[in-house]
Formats: sequence, structure tokens, C-alpha cells
Amino acid sequence: MSTSTALGAAAPATAPWWKFGHVWLIIAGPVIVIIAGFVTLWLALSRPDPVVAEDYYRQGVEINKTLSEPSKSLAPAMKARNHAATPVQDQPR
Repeated sequence: MSTSTALGAAAPATAPWWKFGHVWLIIAGPVIVIIAGFVTLWLALSRPDPVVAEDYYRQGVEINKTLSEPSKSLAPAMKARNHAATPVQDQPR
């Protein structure tokens, strides 16, 4: 028996690469990332960020004025307390 016939008989016939499931498992990861990148790009281009208000500085100054007066800034919180848990002597009248 020669070595060429022994090696030729022992070598199995190989299938093409696309018939192996593990190859598709390896390829699927990067393909999913590329598709997700295009979806993210589409979302970013189709839904632009809202524009900042033209009078943003004036709105900020007004917020600072309300925060500087604690009695006015806490007034809504004092009215919206849970009076079921507040003792009777502490309830607002």
C-alpha cells in the first residue's frame, strides 16, 4: 500500500464554507453591529434635536429669581403634602 492512496482514502470530502453553522455565527456578530450602526445613523438624521429657546437666558434668570426666595419656591410643595401622614397640629389651614 502506498502513502498516497492511504492519505487520499483517509481525507474526507470537505463542504463549502457557507454550509458550516459556526461560520455564520461568527459572521453574524459584525453584521448585526453594522446594521445597528446604520439604524442609529438613520435615527440621528431623521429626528434632529430640538432647538434651544431663543430667550433661554431670560428663562434662566427667572428661575434663579424664584430659587432665591425660598418661601415662594417651596409654596407648591407645602400645598401638595400628603396630609394623611401629617400630624393634625402641622397641617396647613
